[in-house]
Amino acid sequence: MSWTPALDQAVSALIASVADEAIAPRYRQLAEHDVTAKAADDVVTVADTHAERLLAEGLARILPEARIVGEEAAHADPSVFERLKQGLCWIIDPLDGTNNFAAGRPPFGVLIALAHDGVCVAGWIYDVLTRRLCTAQDGRGAFVDGKPVRAQTTGQTPPVAAISTVFMDATRREAMRQHILPHYTVVDIPRCAAEQYPRLVLGVNDVSIFERTLPWDHAAGVLFVNEAGGKAARPDGTPYRVDQIGQRGLIAASSPALFDAMAQRLRDL
Repeated sequence: MSWTPALDQAVSALIASVADEAIAPRYRQLAEHDVTAKAADDVVTVADTHAERLLAEGLARILPEARIVGEEAAHADPSVFERLKQGLCWIIDPLDGTNNFAAGRPPFGVLIALAHDGVCVAGWIYDVLTRRLCTAQDGRGAFVDGKPVRAQTTGQTPPVAAISTVFMDATRREAMRQHILPHYTVVDIPRCAAEQYPRLVLGVNDVSIFERTLPWDHAAGVLFVNEAGGKAARPDGTPYRVDQIGQRGLIAASSPALFDAMAQRLRDL
């Protein structure tokens, strides 16, 4: 079993319910002890852990045969990543954009993906504040709030790029600055994949580069862009897989032509 309309509706309802219970009430209401440093420039809040628990419990009821990989569970126990390699697997980012959320500013959201044998087959991207829901199913298209959507470019020259250099080393960051950025109108990244991927489909941004490509950040978004008619893949053009733990580099663009142009520039670095 993979995606069905009934499953889609059940997951969508679960995400909204969990966001209303575990995330929205805590927005701008966090106490100091509700926020914990997880790594350099990365935090986790009580909203993350509460939402992940509720989502994991709900998804297990919806599709009991699927394994579950949650961001916080994998951080505590890296062996959880092994669940991504075979069979059905839920992938949970309970609160994407946690740093924004903890600072009391948007954007932030919930990302859920369903994968089979390492390939994402369905994804849900939920904006907690606006309640916008972006969904995609492998071979069935992309949708925003239930309506089909096709990726549109900004139409600007040069194209609009949001490039994440946070996880690049200094040498690569400097190469990007000198050889890539001059070809684009560069805008700030939202530090939230749940916002960045919709921007590529909705005509806000044209292309993005990501260095770190953990499955909970990218599985749903890559599928959403591809099903909308854009292109998201590894820089060499190979498909993104959720079981490629540790592999870096990902380009997402609102059209295949914009993807190809960025990929060529990266090859020339």
